Amino acid sequence: MDNSAELPMVVSVDDHVIEPAHLFDTWLPAKYRDRGPQPLRAGIGQLEYVGGKYRISMDPDGPPTDWWIYEDLQFPYKRNIAAVGFSRDEMTLDGITRDEMRRGCWDPKARLLDMESNHVEASLCFPTFPRFCGQTFAEAKDKEVALACVRAYNDWMVEEWCGDSGGRLIPLCLIPLWDVELAVAEIRRNAARGVRAVTFSEIPTYLGLPSIHSGYWDPFFAACEETGTVVNMHIGSSSQMPAASPDAPPAVQATLSFNNAMASMTDFLFSGVLVKFPRLKLAYSEGQMGWIPYALERADDVWREHRAWGGVRDVIPEPPSTYYYRQIFACFFRDRHGVASLDTVGVDNVTFETDYPHVDSTWPETKAVAEEHMAGLAPEVVYKVLRGNAIRMLQLDLDKHLDANGNLR
Repeated sequence: MDNSAELPMVVSVDDHVIEPAHLFDTWLPAKYRDRGPQPLRAGIGQLEYVGGKYRISMDPDGPPTDWWIYEDLQFPYKRNIAAVGFSRDEMTLDGITRDEMRRGCWDPKARLLDMESNHVEASLCFPTFPRFCGQTFAEAKDKEVALACVRAYNDWMVEEWCGDSGGRLIPLCLIPLWDVELAVAEIRRNAARGVRAVTFSEIPTYLGLPSIHSGYWDPFFAACEETGTVVNMHIGSSSQMPAASPDAPPAVQATLSFNNAMASMTDFLFSGVLVKFPRLKLAYSEGQMGWIPYALERADDVWREHRAWGGVRDVIPEPPSTYYYRQIFACFFRDRHGVASLDTVGVDNVTFETDYPHVDSTWPETKAVAEEHMAGLAPEVVYKVLRGNAIRMLQLDLDKHLDANGNLR
């Protein structure tokens, strides 16, 4: 990047929101509220991490923590998911209350201020209590209430979280994962009010759902293609993260987190979904990108050498990388190796994120991190990576917010 050029304002395609305590009391229809999620402040016991999963318990004598109670689920907020403002050594698995969090975690006006101070113009936020693609509601026993919760969350997301932001907070909606026809209806309902992003599982079979190869999800993919809705798949959206050993520390999972994105992308490249739906767009959130060049090379080699016995001769007419470059977006926040391989990753396929307010977040140093990664790149490439590709992917109308010098008006 030319050192004399001002860094473009960032469009972050992967951030997170901590749900306010009033969400379901305000947005869930009254007849469901006593069976819907209930906010609670209570003590938390010691958290254990075993085989890639947390074991959590309440303890009246433990540190105060904000929870959601829903059917049999007890869901606490933890410091590592509301980490901005804490030192690295304080970003633990201890419980936390909203009062202890930075206000931008759950207040949209405060979030906009934190974005402005961080050189970020716009942000797409994934859910926390519903989990990354709405697994919380998919696992619920009462599906009538669960459907109402999905719709209530989406109404809050569109009308309250994003509503007064002037387009700077970008709505990302859920679907009822347990019923594809209901999912299609929710895609259309939200697309009609301008939503262009939905969150989905990177590996649905890990959730006990049909695979993308089965054809079950084709109506969902068709609706997303028709409405221009991007399918966003966050690492961990299959409720299972890679862990080399059952007793491995969480650091192993954190290092291997890209593995599910790589597996999911390979699944899609050989599924025929991208052949059948050539205008469908997929986005891999927080998956990073340094692994993509070899994954594409290997997929193309397998297609050339093994497509007959590999079962894809009649399904994938062109090398798999063809569909990647046409329809898939990567996302990163720190990935020097990926930037060094940008020609292969694809200058039109890369988007940027800040991961606010998680442990990995680059807030409040996103501008410095971006400048370091973009050093030596042409200004037009920097623009694409930091904002242009996201604007195109999500059909955003954002440059109206900037003056002639690229600063927020």
